[in-house]
Amino acid sequence: MNLRKGAKVWVEDKNLAWFAAEITDLKGKQVQVQVQTASGKTVLVLRDKLFPRDADEEEEHGGVDDMTKLTYLNEPGVLYNLERRYALNDIYTYTRSILIAVNPFTKLPHLYNVHMMEQYKGAPFGKLSPHVFAVADVSYRAMMNKGQSQSILVSGESGAGKTEKTKLIMQYLTFVGGRAAGDDRTVEQQVLESNPLLEAFGNAKTVRNDNSRISGAAIKAYLLEWSSVVQITDPERNFHCFYQLCAAGKDVEKYKLGYPSHFHYLNQSKTYELEGVSSAEEYMKTRRAMDIIGISHEDQEAIFCTLAAILHLGNVEFSPGREHDSSVIKDQKSNFHLQMAAYLFRCDVNLLLATLCTRTIQTCEGSIVKALDCNAAVASPDALAKTVYSQLFDWLVDKINMSVGQDLNSHIQIGVLDIYGFECFKHNSFEQFCINFANEKLQQHFNEHVFKMEQDEYRKEEINWSYIEFVDNQDVLDLIEKKPIGVIALSDEACMFPKSTHETFSTKLFQNFRAHSRLEKAKFSETDFIVSHYAGKAYTFLDKNRDYVVVEHCNLLASSKCPFVAGAKECPSACWKIKISWRLPQQSPSSQWDSIIKFLDSLMGRLHENHVPSFFIRKLITQVFSFINMSLFNSLLLRQECCSFSNWEYVKSGLAELEKWIVNAKEFAGTSWHELNYIRQAVGFLVINQKRKKSLDEISHDLCPALTIRQIYRISTMYWDDKYGTHCVK
Repeated sequence: MNLRKGAKVWVEDKNLAWFAAEITDLKGKQVQVQVQTASGKTVLVLRDKLFPRDADEEEEHGGVDDMTKLTYLNEPGVLYNLERRYALNDIYTYTRSILIAVNPFTKLPHLYNVHMMEQYKGAPFGKLSPHVFAVADVSYRAMMNKGQSQSILVSGESGAGKTEKTKLIMQYLTFVGGRAAGDDRTVEQQVLESNPLLEAFGNAKTVRNDNSRISGAAIKAYLLEWSSVVQITDPERNFHCFYQLCAAGKDVEKYKLGYPSHFHYLNQSKTYELEGVSSAEEYMKTRRAMDIIGISHEDQEAIFCTLAAILHLGNVEFSPGREHDSSVIKDQKSNFHLQMAAYLFRCDVNLLLATLCTRTIQTCEGSIVKALDCNAAVASPDALAKTVYSQLFDWLVDKINMSVGQDLNSHIQIGVLDIYGFECFKHNSFEQFCINFANEKLQQHFNEHVFKMEQDEYRKEEINWSYIEFVDNQDVLDLIEKKPIGVIALSDEACMFPKSTHETFSTKLFQNFRAHSRLEKAKFSETDFIVSHYAGKAYTFLDKNRDYVVVEHCNLLASSKCPFVAGAKECPSACWKIKISWRLPQQSPSSQWDSIIKFLDSLMGRLHENHVPSFFIRKLITQVFSFINMSLFNSLLLRQECCSFSNWEYVKSGLAELEKWIVNAKEFAGTSWHELNYIRQAVGFLVINQKRKKSLDEISHDLCPALTIRQIYRISTMYWDDKYGTHCVK
């Protein structure tokens, strides 16, 4: 930057971020600048702390509608331009094909009516003022004219208005999208009708806004932050449907509910009401939305019974039992809530109690029932509540998709991603870690396309331009996701061992990344760690990463006399009936896997006969393959006799049979082949003698990226090539 007397500049300030100034004198490394304020004070600033500023005459018209029109494209210039436009209620600004939207925190209906949608319909991009409808229109036209699928990413920090912008994009796309076949309602009407239902069950108040998480549309996949069902922090709220149910008039008495402060899952925060929102009125809107999309009154009753049961379940407390490491219901109050939960789930109260206080361990000799100590029993209702709510939400999404009339066979589509913004709260946990990791990936995508590729193009065309510096976050991504050693890989490995704790996980983390610039150890804590990205600190998430479906919980739900509850969770206990032989058989290896294939065929048949929704089938089949994977892999790590060349040739043959079944199962297989990752990679490693010699780096990164070095080492030391009588992998 060439500095001269009289030049317009931006000066960094702790309180104002930036302020406008003019250079009055140049003195060596320091520059004397006169601040343009009423006081007209003068300060000394280092040269590298200054940024060039557009001339005053360029600022009179209220900013530019495209950032690329700015003479100086820098942070203070961008922020000042947005501020000037915001003051005139111009909340949208382009940066070429990127639309920046500033949340007005007020309704601006004149910007989103039918007249406005007509204006942007088919208009060339950039001809009209910046608008979210323009982005939606250019995506729709590209899809229709070029026959290519499109993606719209809606990203920003929590509370920035992403969900509202996603709704507006859906509103416009459905406006130009016509009607569903055989339906008098427009697609727009159907999508908008689904919104009250999705907002009730998929939204919660977070620290910065009242509606986070979701907006209505035909949904293919959705990540629900289900831990919010059982754990919230002040001033957040749980999902809106719980508060609506507690204000449901006559239904409150029917379900033995009351004010939200009476329930543990709701009173962890003191925020029970939303300003200007009546929970009773919202409850009626949710009921009407259920009627509109075709949910029967019987299913509606079952849904709200399930919600009430979850609230009662959260009030069940335990105390130590008479026997060692056992637990019992704490008092009469807890017993009342247990009875109510069983009544609403329409299951046996003794079975519910046994489900919460015991676990059944499957062994070769049979089943062993183990009592849970008080600490383990306390976590049991939470696990059951999360499982039930997650399955309930999946069911609702499937029902809404059927109502909207989505075409599952469509070859082109527009994907709209409303992604969580970066989050940094007083207490950050596994959810914040995952949310911020996803945003880091998006930031890398943004860097790649906006900075790296664009400037590479300038370089190739030999265009004279000033190189734009940007923060490359690849080192953060490597820290989090790199295999075989990264935060996620180490967390997955720790969760495979029951005695792992936050302390052992953190210790291992710092042993591997002691000198990493992006990882810090939190003060006064043995378990917390700090990842230096936009959102700051994430900590103690081992328990949440260990979330899994408990077989006893599935058996309990399957026993319910309510068809909705019983059908909401197909019990995966059948997985335990699969027999996997490790001895090399006398007959052909493939015949030994027939029982597994027959079991899978039989299971698939029963699921189709009972009209189980496709997404439930995918979840269950995926769990079956996850069990096969872990059963084979754990046996490999623990049993010497399993680790022979002949046995693994046999397992390889069996995996080929499973692959055929997965191919034939098509969309119902879900991620089943991926679930066999560990065992497939172990097989590839154990038949390594058939291939050219590989280095450890090739093995850990290319051949077995899912396995840790420790697992590879253990397998190699146990390996026995029984064809040649040699031990270990060379």
